[in-house]
Amino acid sequence: MGKVVIDFKDVDVCQKDLKVLSDVNFSMNKGQFVYLIGRVGSGKSSLIKAITGEIPVYKGEATVLDFKLNRLKSKYIPNLRRKIGVVFQDFQLLTDRHVYDNLAFVLRSTGWTNKGEIQARIEEVLAMVGLSDKSDSMPYRLSGGEQQRVAIARAMLNDPEIILADEPTGNLDPDTSANIMSIIHELSKTFGITVLMATHNYNILKNYPSEILKCEDGKLMKTVMPSEEDLKNKLIKFGLSRGYEYELVYQTVMRMYGTSGFEL
Repeated sequence: MGKVVIDFKDVDVCQKDLKVLSDVNFSMNKGQFVYLIGRVGSGKSSLIKAITGEIPVYKGEATVLDFKLNRLKSKYIPNLRRKIGVVFQDFQLLTDRHVYDNLAFVLRSTGWTNKGEIQARIEEVLAMVGLSDKSDSMPYRLSGGEQQRVAIARAMLNDPEIILADEPTGNLDPDTSANIMSIIHELSKTFGITVLMATHNYNILKNYPSEILKCEDGKLMKTVMPSEEDLKNKLIKFGLSRGYEYELVYQTVMRMYGTSGFEL
């Protein structure tokens, strides 16, 4: 068993006065890859924000990379975040500057000053995601998949020990999603990076299996991926409960099954 890098014990995750998740207990080891699923608003993004220190932890014990979150002073939060790479669904690139300047901005903001070292690191992370020829490109000239690869390169800049990916394939087509998943899994395996990835996509869980956590009814719990047959039946029952004819529901479910995947 590797080093524990995330450890939550009896933690309540709150957004202001609203308790989103209660009595959260989970841990992740170095190099571990875990999916985080759950309906919209179930607490996935809030949990990710708690891990980065964006949401304070008042109840329970939470440790991330040896930082005690419930006793972490605000001046030390940047030290924690330098060890965590975050990948967003909507890329969050700076649209007024080239790819190179997007990455250089992050490095300068985190204390890098040597121009040669900045250039070398940018070239290194762009090579990791297969975009060595895109450093002079503006984000709007890149495809969605290329923009997400830039976002992954940005997350890798400071040699993170953890990557938190919040729906990184949510805006991408199936083929591009598969490419992004291959990159994230390969980085995790090559560099021993711990990855917690929020997703709704059933096909991703099926094609890239790993452990799964689910946010549901204010709790975080371990779960397993439903079988294809169980998922089909669940969707058919849901459609019938809404009053639709069986044949229409069945044909719709079968068509859905050939696309990018169900939302979980």
